[in-house]
Amino acid sequence: MLKDFKDFILRGNVIELAIAFVVGTAFATVIKALVTDMFTPLLSIPGHVSFANLHFTVNGSTFYYGDFLNTVIAFLVVAAAMFFLVVRPIAVVTARLKKRQGEAPPETKECPECLSTIPYLARRCSQCTAEQPEVAAT
Repeated sequence: MLKDFKDFILRGNVIELAIAFVVGTAFATVIKALVTDMFTPLLSIPGHVSFANLHFTVNGSTFYYGDFLNTVIAFLVVAAAMFFLVVRPIAVVTARLKKRQGEAPPETKECPECLSTIPYLARRCSQCTAEQPEVAAT
């Protein structure tokens, strides 16, 4: 049982998940700083440099809606970054791979000299022995 646990822990996807978590946490810190230091001042309400200090009070309870606004902006920035830097490029690559896999070369072609049907990868025509243009084998 201990060997199975060791195999599970040392399996590649568990280690990759741990690395992704650490990188994701660091990325979240960078995005939070980007939102707080760069985007919030650009979007700020006149007279307020940071949304974090915006609040209102009802019956003695204070609601910090500015901090919520910072969090929403950070989420939108992360979502946009993930979409444009990860999701779209992977979708494009996946579509290209599917297209490439779906395109099988034809089995036969016509000889340009005698118009007989010959195998697609043939270098000479079996009927007239004419040399065929080079084709890339896939």
